[in-house]
Amino acid sequence: MARMSIAHPEEAPVVLDRREGPHGEVVLRRHGALLQIIANGTFLMDTSDGRSERLLVDAALGELGPDAEKPSVLIGGLGVGFSLAHAAANPRWGAITVVEREPAIIDWHLTGPLRSLSAEAVADPRTEILRADLVQHLHTAPLTYDALCLDIDNGPDWTVTEDNDGLYSTAGLHACKARLNPGGVLAVWSAQPSEHFEGTLWNAGFRRVRTEEIPVVRGVPDVVHLAVRGA
Repeated sequence: MARMSIAHPEEAPVVLDRREGPHGEVVLRRHGALLQIIANGTFLMDTSDGRSERLLVDAALGELGPDAEKPSVLIGGLGVGFSLAHAAANPRWGAITVVEREPAIIDWHLTGPLRSLSAEAVADPRTEILRADLVQHLHTAPLTYDALCLDIDNGPDWTVTEDNDGLYSTAGLHACKARLNPGGVLAVWSAQPSEHFEGTLWNAGFRRVRTEEIPVVRGVPDVVHLAVRGA
C-alpha cells in the first residue's frame, strides 16, 4: 500500500480533510499535483502512478484465463481508486465488489476530491462498495468470488495495523480460500517479495503459487503474490 511519492519536495502539502476513523486518524492532502492518503502519520499511497494496482487486477484476470466468463472480483481496499477504476474499465469482469473499512476514504470517492479518479467506476452497475473490515468480511461473508485482489497493507511482512496480521496467517488464507470459487485466484500486493508468505500459501492448500515483480524507481521491486484455489 505504501507507494513512493514523487511530489516536488519544495511544495508544502495541503491538508484537504482530516478524520478520526475506526482505526485512527486518516488524512487526505494535496502535494503539488498529487493526492495523498496518510494514516496515523504514515504515508500510504498517492495518485502518482497506479502500475501496481493495474497489475494486481490484470494478473488475477490473466490467471483465471481467457475462458472465464464475467468473473466476479473482490477488491480489498479502495485506496485512491486505481484498482477499482482499472477493473471497471475492463468489460471482461462481472460483479466488482470493493471492501473498505475507512468511511472517510469512501466519502472522498463519493463526494470528495478522489471522485475525479473513480466516479465512472463507482457509477458502473457492476460496482458495489461495502464499508466493512476486510478480514472480518473474509471470515463471515456468505458470498464467494472468482478473484480476490487484496491491497490493504504494505505486504505480509509489513502491515499497516496489527489487526491485519491475521489476513496473512494460515487461518486468514483459509478464509480467503473459502471466499473463492473453485479455480478462483488470490492476488495480494506487497511492497517486497516474501518467501515465507509463499510457503504459507502452499501450506493453506493453494496451488500455482507464484510472484510477479513490479519494477520501481529504486529499491526492491513491489510484487503481486498469486495463488489459485483447487477445483
